[in-house]
Amino acid sequence: MIGEFRKFLLSTNALALAVGVVIGGAIGKVVSSLVSDVLMPVISLAIPGGAWRDAKIVLATNPDGTVKNAINTGQFLGSIIDFVIIAGAVFLLTKALIRPAPPGPPTKNCPECTEAIPAAAKRCKFCTAPA
Repeated sequence: MIGEFRKFLLSTNALALAVGVVIGGAIGKVVSSLVSDVLMPVISLAIPGGAWRDAKIVLATNPDGTVKNAINTGQFLGSIIDFVIIAGAVFLLTKALIRPAPPGPPTKNCPECTEAIPAAAKRCKFCTAPA
């Protein structure tokens, strides 16, 4: 049973996916802290009023004048700004860490069997026709 589970983890890349989820969660916490603790205080200096996340469109009020129902536009706009900053940070981090694989050696197609063979080949390794 343990052997089957180990085979499942290794053959389906479930272990790599689990590691990716854990690391992604940790990076998400770091980026969220960057946004809320470093960037948003600076951004809020440019936006008039310090409590812009509390902005709302009042739909109905109680008889005593308190808000009964409202659309929280400040929270929504704050979430959009958070998402854009987090997505940009993840994009830049991913771009910096993941390098594209170098291109393989140049190839050409065999005129007889149309298999891809190295460009310097004089004979096709699949059908042995002159290349």
